[in-house]
Amino acid sequence: MTKNPELLPSEAKARRVLFVAFDDVGLLDLSGAQTVFWAATKAMEARGLKGYERVTASVDGGLVRSAEGLVLQTDALGKYRIGTVDTLIVPGSPHMASVLDRSAPLVKWLRRASGKARRTASVCSGAFMLAAAGLLDHKRATTHWLMFDLMNQRFPSVQIDRDAIFVQQGAVWTSAGVTAGIDLAMALVEADCGHDVAMEVARELVVFLKRPGGQSQFSGLLQAQAGDTDTFDELNLWIAGNLESPGLSVERLAERAHMSPRHFARVYKQKTGRTPAKAVEVFRLEAARRLLEDSARNVDQIAQLCGFGDEERMRVTFQRNLGVAPRDYRKRFAANRSDQASPSSSRSAVT
Repeated sequence: MTKNPELLPSEAKARRVLFVAFDDVGLLDLSGAQTVFWAATKAMEARGLKGYERVTASVDGGLVRSAEGLVLQTDALGKYRIGTVDTLIVPGSPHMASVLDRSAPLVKWLRRASGKARRTASVCSGAFMLAAAGLLDHKRATTHWLMFDLMNQRFPSVQIDRDAIFVQQGAVWTSAGVTAGIDLAMALVEADCGHDVAMEVARELVVFLKRPGGQSQFSGLLQAQAGDTDTFDELNLWIAGNLESPGLSVERLAERAHMSPRHFARVYKQKTGRTPAKAVEVFRLEAARRLLEDSARNVDQIAQLCGFGDEERMRVTFQRNLGVAPRDYRKRFAANRSDQASPSSSRSAVT
């Protein structure tokens, strides 16, 4: 995040953001980030400043069909002199493995163009394109969590960050799955245009203004639902809604699941990959992280609200799972203090 953004003077040219398109491109990967830059341009122009020139280009230009079936009109990459591109953004595809195999010309262009652009970014599995172009060699990066293993197989030199929403390594940025491209674009806009413009964009699009990196790209509740059964979906939702209760024991959970404690503990671990006690801890940890980030409540209040009982027990849990104390976590990830004037304040884009 840039504290002193380089605001564009009214007489300067708009910064050109080039979105790369290709057959089977993920539509939301492309359009989500584009919409952020569009909204930022509106906000900048209202201030008498230049925003962003947004262009979508493919190797040959013309029509490109997205993975979802929508046909997009694109310019040819050759239309734009490489040195005129400020930000280069590469969306992903749900079929990236096969897309990559037929994308040698695009990868070659990316290798040349990235060295001339001020920054290069990928959304979701677009990181594979950057890796193929050699832009992620021995660098930390992220991508969609379902593709971590494939990335490791195809590009073992990439240091995969399995928790981050997005990662910045110098002039190269990578983001996690699909809608994380919006978080990435918000961070790029905030770096360019400042917090006020970024918050205006967040309010218009009704999204959160995320902080750089460090936050898990999928929640504990989502992980718990990722198995092959919905056996415990209702129970997990109940746990998430009753974290303040100190009595979330195996026995109590087993009673709600209509099982014996022993059978419940065995089946829950089998279906979710976690013991019931660990699941409760993860849900509490996730809730505490959200409150530390987005509320003005003090740490002891948050510990009680999330069922830890006291600050010390929460501190031990944070250290064990995140390697950081709750107060240090808040310093790193909390919204600006001006955004936390009251316990009800939040970075949510509520209009």
